[in-house]
Amino acid sequence: MSLTALILRDIRRAWIGGGALLPVAFFLLVAILFPFAVGPDAALLARVGGGVLWAAALLAALIPVERLVAPDLSSGVIDQLLVRGQSAAVIALAKLTAHWLSFAPPILLAALPAAALLDLPTDTLIRVEIGLLIGTPGLAALALAVGALTATLRGVGALAGLLILPLAIPLLIFGAGSLDGGSGGLKLLGAVSLLLVAGAPFVAGAAIRASLD
Repeated sequence: MSLTALILRDIRRAWIGGGALLPVAFFLLVAILFPFAVGPDAALLARVGGGVLWAAALLAALIPVERLVAPDLSSGVIDQLLVRGQSAAVIALAKLTAHWLSFAPPILLAALPAAALLDLPTDTLIRVEIGLLIGTPGLAALALAVGALTATLRGVGALAGLLILPLAIPLLIFGAGSLDGGSGGLKLLGAVSLLLVAGAPFVAGAAIRASLD
């Protein structure tokens, strides 16, 4: 199996298996429930809604963690790719690409009705969309790294959350901070996201090799 075939296969599996729809459903559910929790104050919703969407995106990134590496590790697909000369880091990069392509575009689209539910102004919605476009690669990278580190464990949902949430705090802070209209938050968000994307394939690759030893 080539790496392109692996990317397409993972995207197809995410959509067929529901892995791409569950994060979107969770994301929208948060946007629906939050106004009930704080009341129908339009000014308050507009002020905090962008941060709510960022927190929802972060939590939604936890949902597909168990499906990213463990199924291919247990079925021998990763073994076959390694035997054919592919490095574990390159395999992890392909999985990161597939995860982002199946996770980020639906979240970006779901942000439109979610923003309407939270009564966000158009300029805030635009900043949220730009921030998510920049930050979701970092979220996907964290999910992949944690998925690889916990691939041989059972019932890793809670453990994955404990691992991802502290590491994702910079993304959340800079993502929410970019909503004030300045470019500083977006630059810091991009730097953190790029760092995570650059490092995650090597961390995940090392975890995959350790799982096979």
